[in-house]
Amino acid sequence: MTGFVLRRIGFYVVITVVLAFFAVPMLWLASAPFDARPGLGIRWPDWTLSNVRTTFEHPFALTSLVNSLILCAAATVVTTVLAALAAYSLSRVRIPGRDVLLYLLLLLSSVVTGTAAMVPIFVLMLQLGLINSQLGTALVIGGGMLPAAIFILKDFMDSVPRSYEESARVFGARPRQVLGHVVLPVARPGIATIVVWAFVNAWGNFLLPFLLLRDVGKQPAAVLLRTLNDEGGSANLHVIPVFSLLYSIPVVLLYLMVSKRYGFRFHGGIKS
Repeated sequence: MTGFVLRRIGFYVVITVVLAFFAVPMLWLASAPFDARPGLGIRWPDWTLSNVRTTFEHPFALTSLVNSLILCAAATVVTTVLAALAAYSLSRVRIPGRDVLLYLLLLLSSVVTGTAAMVPIFVLMLQLGLINSQLGTALVIGGGMLPAAIFILKDFMDSVPRSYEESARVFGARPRQVLGHVVLPVARPGIATIVVWAFVNAWGNFLLPFLLLRDVGKQPAAVLLRTLNDEGGSANLHVIPVFSLLYSIPVVLLYLMVSKRYGFRFHGGIKS
């Protein structure tokens, strides 16, 4: 009995430590933006809105957030659309070595990361004249996420019953109509997963925009965040907390909207 109690106490202590590890940054993010004397620790704030005004007066703060939305929206659309088409094709068309190709794509996308491929990517973008192009950067980010997105989405496409498509074809539906009106609506939970996954990955991407976007006015928030210093070169704690709070809002809203609609409680392409 004593051993059981000690194990339970140890379990709850570990859980408390883990929760505190994640809760401390959230508490800082909720309090520091409205503290007249923000610091790196957590304390009851001296309430003020001056930090918000200071952040809004920054010449690139709001612009960088808009740039992030544009960049991530474009990368998410590229990844989702191409992954859906490729996953459906691989799911329905019998190609010799299809499964090997899928695993090879996933393996190469994991081994050859963006960091390892940065030099050839930079040279290619330079030759194409797409350096300092938001669209070009979005294409690179979307292309980097595409193999994993195809691999994930194929399972959802496999779970869509073929009888649905056959019924649609009997009534004269064309392949485009079968895909758009039958397959994709059934696979919406999987597509929603890819949308959230792609947006979050693109939203937090620092290296590619940092190297490919040289104009500060085009750089996203992830890149601008590292430049938020005061005159002495230290972190500007009057701007960073508010900027970080604004930076986190789009991802949280996207997750809440998708979670409310689908709840991420599904198996394959059919919600359970």
